[in-house]
Amino acid sequence: MNNVDISKGYIDIPVGGDIDLKSEINRLRKEKNAIILAHYYQSGDIQDIADFVGDSLALAQWASKTDASIIVLCGVHFMGETAKILCPDKKVLVPDLNAGCSLADSCPADDFKKFVRNNPGYTVISYVNTSAAVKAVTDVVVTSTNARQIVESFPTEEKIIFGPDRNLGNYINSITGRNMKLWDGACHVHEEFSLEKILDLKKQYPDALILAHPECKKVILMLADKIGSTAALLKYATESSAKKFIVATESGILHEMKKSNPDKTFIPAPPNDSTCACNECNFMRLNTMKKLYLTLKYELPEIKVDKDIADRAVLPIKKMLDISSKLGL
Repeated sequence: MNNVDISKGYIDIPVGGDIDLKSEINRLRKEKNAIILAHYYQSGDIQDIADFVGDSLALAQWASKTDASIIVLCGVHFMGETAKILCPDKKVLVPDLNAGCSLADSCPADDFKKFVRNNPGYTVISYVNTSAAVKAVTDVVVTSTNARQIVESFPTEEKIIFGPDRNLGNYINSITGRNMKLWDGACHVHEEFSLEKILDLKKQYPDALILAHPECKKVILMLADKIGSTAALLKYATESSAKKFIVATESGILHEMKKSNPDKTFIPAPPNDSTCACNECNFMRLNTMKKLYLTLKYELPEIKVDKDIADRAVLPIKKMLDISSKLGL
């Protein structure tokens, strides 16, 4: 099993056309006591076969309490790291190690450490979209679901560094009255939404509400009827009496929105690229059913985290989970 080549970052072995991937994944999952966790930004077929689909906070919560022997994280690399940090004795697998994150990449650990050292006396709050090494120099981790509540759990006079997403940080500053010092990072997907095209969609669908993730630029957030995490946007769309929505976040969330609300219309907000009608994360879409099947079969690629880094990174992650639990999030 360990001789399987993963030099490409994933297992590249032909799979016969007679193999039913869904049936085989279900068989292997049961046989190996494995759980499949998938982010809302995964393709619909992966979301449908997962044991649990959620945002970053929910995936961390599920990983921390599962009794499974193997966790297969269908998302991006930092999500696999978070699961491994929370479950050091479990085997954590990802279908493709190349599934990175532009936001995490915008915050190199060595540079962030220098930034923290150059600003002594600051509490460090890091977005979950960061490497384990960045989390290791962090006081508390946040997600878009709990960022506001966790920031507000600190005294108003607290000096805070917030990284790496400048758009989320600016949004939290604007709604809390804080003046956090922000790391200058961003998500390539949420940076690319076109204001002009969203306004054009609004003209076509004047009764549609605009839903936006707080990683979007301020000009997009100013248009939004609802700003929130993927889970919050899904909940809002489900509970709203409105029938049409323009959705400014990665288009994978539309799969669950449509499943939960078959009588409603969800329109993906387009990026600046004129050839695209929706905005997809190329990293998230590296995971496929074939790769998921091969990952379960051969139990590779496996996520490994340096023990010293993991021992430090687990503290701010657990602090986030503790605060979220107390706040009922």
